[in-house]
Amino acid sequence: MLKKKNRAITNQVEFVSISDLVPKDHLLRAVEESIDFDFIYDEVKDLYSENIGRPSIDPVVLIKLLMLQ
Repeated sequence: MLKKKNRAITNQVEFVSISDLVPKDHLLRAVEESIDFDFIYDEVKDLYSENIGRPSIDPVVLIKLLMLQ
């Protein structure tokens, strides 16, 4: 279907919070409230270099990804 673009709509900016996209009763919210993941930093501090190489992915994020799988 051929339509003329509405420029007023394409020039709008919308700010969305990731927190607003996740339902309030989602399982990941319960996990986040129940588990303190700060201990992971102590466990992996010897495996990461502070000044050599590229910036790493946060180890807590990696653990959370494994939990999701």
